[in-house]
Amino acid sequence: MLIQVHKSKIHRARVTEANLNYVGSITIDEALIEAANMYEGERVQIVNNNNGERIETYIIRGERNSGVICLNGAAARKAEVGDVVIIISYGFMTPEESKEFKSIAVFPDENNQLT
Repeated sequence: MLIQVHKSKIHRARVTEANLNYVGSITIDEALIEAANMYEGERVQIVNNNNGERIETYIIRGERNSGVICLNGAAARKAEVGDVVIIISYGFMTPEESKEFKSIAVFPDENNQLT
C-alpha cells in the first residue's frame, strides 16, 4: 500500500502576478523550486492565506532569483497580487518509508527570496 505524505512546501510566498490569459499552472522562481525539492510539472496544492482558497495545479519553472510566484489561467481568479500563499507538494510512499521521511519547508522573505 502507498500513502500520500507531505513532501515539501514553500511557506508564505507572495503572489507577484496573476495571468488569466495563460493556459494554466503556477510559475515559481527556479531557486525556490529547487530549495523545496519540487519539480517542473509537479502537481501542487496552493493555499491562499488571504482568502482561504485552495487549488491544485502544476509547476512551471520561472526565472531564477526573480521572486516570481504567478498564478496562471483559471487559478489567477483565486488570488490577487500581494496575497500570501503556501505551495505544498505531496509524495507517495509506503507507510514504512514515511516513518523515516523528512519533509522540506522553505521560508522565503517578503520578496520571495531565500534567506
